[in-house]
This record gives sequence, C-alpha cells and structure tokens, in this order.
Amino acid sequence: MPLALLALAIGAFGIGTTEFVIMGLLPEIAGDYGVSIPSAGLLVTGYAVGVVLGAPLMTVLGTRIGRKTMLMLLMGLFTVGNLLSALAPSLGVMLAGRIVASLAHGAFFGIGSVVAADLVAPQKKAGAIATMFTGLTVANIVGVPLGTFLGQTFGWRTTFAGVAALGVVGLLGVA
Repeated sequence: MPLALLALAIGAFGIGTTEFVIMGLLPEIAGDYGVSIPSAGLLVTGYAVGVVLGAPLMTVLGTRIGRKTMLMLLMGLFTVGNLLSALAPSLGVMLAGRIVASLAHGAFFGIGSVVAADLVAPQKKAGAIATMFTGLTVANIVGVPLGTFLGQTFGWRTTFAGVAALGVVGLLGVA
C-alpha cells in the first residue's frame, strides 16, 4: 500500500470524526457557551451547509491547480477550521470554524478518490478507493466514540484540537 494512500485514509478519518463527533459533545458545548442544546445544534447544520457549498466550490477551484496541491490546501483548510473550533471564544466563532472545516469535505473525497485510484495498478483501483474510505468508516466506529469520550472527559476543545492534529498528519502525509 502506498504511503500516500494511508495519508488519504487518515484525512478521511479526521473528516469523518469531525463531521459526527459534534453530536456527542453538544451538551458540553452548549453549557460552555451558555446556550440551549438546540442552539448548539446549529454547529451540525453549519457543517452540513458548508459541505453542500464547499464541494462544488472547492472542486471548481481545484481544477486550476494540481491534485496534490489541492489535497494539501484542503487538509490545511480542514485543520484551520478545527483549530478555530477548538479555540473559539463564542458559538458564532465556533460555527465559522465548523463551516471552514466543512468546505474541504466533499472535494477531499472526490479528489482523494481519483488520486487513490491513480496510486495503484488498474486492477487495484477499486481497492485503493475503498482503502481511502476505510478512514471514514473507522472514524464512525472508533474516532467518534473516542472523540466523544475525550471531549466529555477532558473538555470538548480537546477533541477539536486532536482532530486538527489529525489534519496536520494528513497534510504531511499528502505532502
């Protein structure tokens, strides 16, 4: 397995974790910001809106630069968004961080799939794409419960800082 494929899987793991871990942390986030849980739930909606808007926008922007460079930019955007979320002094700033992180989501999986397929022999393309998406699957099985546990035990900011660190690992791996 090419190391670049592992980097794509790590990126997918981070993206999957940040997408879904928020749901287990809403009570802690709402408490910290002094808002209701439904108000904190806007962090879920904001991420979803960012994915919907970011996928076509980032894909169009990505046609002007190389795939590797685009994947690095996407992981950088993802990392910055999660770091902003981890450090956010208010719910509004955290919402902005969630949206920034989510802009990378759709384009990462689209471009990453093409790159994963190009990393291997023709008869192994489907397996390479599946390997990259394994990161997303493992995120739901391991990353989300672990991130929820860490966030509920050590503070929700810890989870987003950890996901930002995963983004750095994914970025370095792609580089």
